[in-house]
Amino acid sequence: MITVNNVSLRFGDRKLFENINIKFTPGNCYGLIGANGAGKSTFLKILSGEIESQTGSVSITPGERLAVLKQDHFQYEDYDVLNVVIMGHTRLYEVMQEKDAIYMKPDFSDEDGIKAAELEAEFAELNGWEAESEAAVLLKGLGIEEELHTKKMSELTGAEKVKVLLAQALFGKPDILLLDEPTNHLDLKATKWLEDFLIDFENTVIVVSHDRHFLNRVCTHIADLDFGKIQIYVGNYDFWYESSQLALKMAQEANKKKEEKIKELQNFIARFSANASKSKQATSRKKLLEKITLEDIQPSSRRYPYVHFEPEREIGNDLLTVEGLSKTIEGVKVLDNISFRMNKNDKIALIGRNEIAISTLFKILMGEMEPDSGSFKWGVTTSQAYFPKDNSKYFENCELSLVDWLRQYSPQDQTESFLRGFLGRMLFSGEEALKKASVLSGGEKVRCMLAKMMLSGANVLLLDDPTNHLDLESITALNNGLIKFKGSMLFTSHDHQFIQTIANRIIEITPNGLVDKEMTYDEYLENEELQQKVEAMYTKQ
Repeated sequence: MITVNNVSLRFGDRKLFENINIKFTPGNCYGLIGANGAGKSTFLKILSGEIESQTGSVSITPGERLAVLKQDHFQYEDYDVLNVVIMGHTRLYEVMQEKDAIYMKPDFSDEDGIKAAELEAEFAELNGWEAESEAAVLLKGLGIEEELHTKKMSELTGAEKVKVLLAQALFGKPDILLLDEPTNHLDLKATKWLEDFLIDFENTVIVVSHDRHFLNRVCTHIADLDFGKIQIYVGNYDFWYESSQLALKMAQEANKKKEEKIKELQNFIARFSANASKSKQATSRKKLLEKITLEDIQPSSRRYPYVHFEPEREIGNDLLTVEGLSKTIEGVKVLDNISFRMNKNDKIALIGRNEIAISTLFKILMGEMEPDSGSFKWGVTTSQAYFPKDNSKYFENCELSLVDWLRQYSPQDQTESFLRGFLGRMLFSGEEALKKASVLSGGEKVRCMLAKMMLSGANVLLLDDPTNHLDLESITALNNGLIKFKGSMLFTSHDHQFIQTIANRIIEITPNGLVDKEMTYDEYLENEELQQKVEAMYTKQ
């Protein structure tokens, strides 16, 4: 158990936390959520002891071991991969080093023999004989194949190093596990493996993530950082989101009869209880959900952008025809004879292991890059709006205010009040709308790009990883806006829930052609015969 007593932290005049008192108990996985800048990562650092709070204390049950997902990907460059994982259990690794050093001595004394025997006993007690095999299993599960286990960390790619550091945190069954954005840089298979690992993990987990599907699968509780306090809710992210929205609605309709509110709450909890009972770790969660009262649910201070794309004209039946597109970049063929036809009402998710291939296809379709061969044709009734993965050219060295920046993309109405209306939807109100475009954060740039697209009135949207840099609130707002969009779209994303709730067609780009299916993302992933075909298309020479 990890207990937080009266913890407070300020940076100058800014209060991050004030008198936080909570307990994180074994058997539970807590999703720590909060708006960007609320202090989620800082709070994890306080729990791990990396940062000291100004008041209060953090205590761990004596004898329990805490493990943290490290963020420094270059810390272990000269170490073998397998040893880096075992270093996750500091004492076990120290025992291994001491033991080996004694056995290497040329003048082995009686005292050395006694010390070695003591270390061997401790080594066995720490399950040392299983260490290498356990480390290998973790690495394999995360997609680090056996031939890499004996290599130096310096020989690995950035994505591979992330996986090794994650295996290090998971190693040795820690009593408390702190994970800050553990799914970053993980592929679909590794993410699924991690979800299953955490669902079966019997100790305490505290995780920060922007991946709603991940939080929904693994979390038994949500720890909501808001108003400088942390409130713990039973249930996963969806339960927290729906309940906070319900609480806000109830607060706004305070004159409604309390009996009506209670009935709405009971129906809401019953629905989530039924869903919770289907997951592995949810028996106790279901009982707790049934005990929730009206007072347990609080409105959130979160601000959600308002994302709404309104096509100016209805789209015809002739949208897009792609025939035999091929493209080689720096000697590597990223697109090879790509052909497909886009239909009315298609919301196509482009997926694949080569992100460059998907981005290249977007650029060709928007006229930013020429194909080596093949052709494409947009229908005469279509108009396109494009969200590129790299939006830097729109903001670099741009000294315009956000109002003037957006004015460039508003041919019909250029009045300040009209433009401020769109910026306000994207949470740029008052003085915020006058800041320079060049000083925006990654998330702010994304929100400006979305405002630009909303202004266009396009009936076909092309979105290359639009959830990058966005917080959970903005991802949720964009997700909802695209579900309601009446036009057609091509998009890609790393967000599982985003794809599952929007796409009605999946196109996977492999080195040996397309897999094109009209189905949901989950149906696509759960079709074993189809997945075997996909795997064969990646491995075929």
